Amino acid sequence: MGRREENAAHCADGAEVRLQYAALCWREGEAGVEVLLITSRDTGRWVIPKGWPMAGLSPEQAAAREAWEEAGVEGAVSPVSLGRFGYLKEMTATAAVPCAVAVYGLRVETLANKFPEKAERKRRWFRPDEAATLVREPDLAALIQGFTPPTQGRQPPISAKSAQRRG
Repeated sequence: MGRREENAAHCADGAEVRLQYAALCWREGEAGVEVLLITSRDTGRWVIPKGWPMAGLSPEQAAAREAWEEAGVEGAVSPVSLGRFGYLKEMTATAAVPCAVAVYGLRVETLANKFPEKAERKRRWFRPDEAATLVREPDLAALIQGFTPPTQGRQPPISAKSAQRRG
């Protein structure tokens, strides 16, 4: 089975939906919780790190890997999804495919100065209420707006570094 078949689901109307995994990167700032947004490579709009499933990695590990590659984030990712959002991924100038994105919280411990997509993206911290106004997808905005950090001791996060080593 190819990557396309493994990464596809279908809507009730039969339309193919591709699955992706994303990281909502956060930290405790001076004024409370902050979330990290990055710019997309093509349009420069504000987004969160996301990408396709990766062989050998769980969904949350794939989200952590994307956070490293796209934003230089290292930290601890929760194994429990915060929720999902949908969007249309432009594949070419005339074709787009619907995507369903599962979002995992990632507590940022360090931000690297060098990472794979540094030259292609900008990154910036925002208060959740401000970040929610900057993303295009309404369901993602709602996830960001309603985000609260997990309480200590509930579920052990997975180190983003160990997710990187497994891939």
